[in-house]
Amino acid sequence: MPRPSPDMSHEDALGGVVAGVDEAGRGPLAGPVCAAAVILDRGMIPLGLNDSKVLSAARRAVLFDLIHAQAHVAIGWASVAEIDALNIREAALLAMRRAVEGLAVAPEVALIDGNACPKDLRCRGVTLVKGDGKSLSVAAASIIAKVARDRVMAGLAQAHPGYGWEVNQGYPTAAHLAALQDMGVTPHHRRSFRPVHNILLSQGLQHIDSKK
Repeated sequence: MPRPSPDMSHEDALGGVVAGVDEAGRGPLAGPVCAAAVILDRGMIPLGLNDSKVLSAARRAVLFDLIHAQAHVAIGWASVAEIDALNIREAALLAMRRAVEGLAVAPEVALIDGNACPKDLRCRGVTLVKGDGKSLSVAAASIIAKVARDRVMAGLAQAHPGYGWEVNQGYPTAAHLAALQDMGVTPHHRRSFRPVHNILLSQGLQHIDSKK
């Protein structure tokens, strides 16, 4: 049975100015977490919007530019230090709040992918589990967050070659885990994540200076 495509039915039910919100980068061992907020122009919705996970990298890149050209877009980040200090769930919610705050147009509702709503939003927040496959606004946000974060990781890969971040985006692939064992932990690795923490413990470096 084909997977249903996202539409604007949730936005219609909420009414008013709705910003779709999604994040990328909860699972990786390295790099920041990124969130995006998107208010679509109903008269100029890019064709082919869908959950970023079902689109090719090339298609995501095309839609990334179209969404920026045709919608109100803002991106929010939470750093590795914030992830380690807060935990990944709270850091992702912080990035979402920053994305909503960054919108030039104030939304009346933030339609948020998942089941948790950031604190202190500038507007009403409504959660939608698997929203990136149900709502076009959330799907657009998923594309923006994914492409923005992938590009950051590709840049970090130039400074830290060998970990494969340009292809694994910091996720715990076999190659990434092997590189961690061979080359050690970088300042961009999340020390609160068990594989990284365990390597630091095994090397007696659990209190390693993050600047080294």
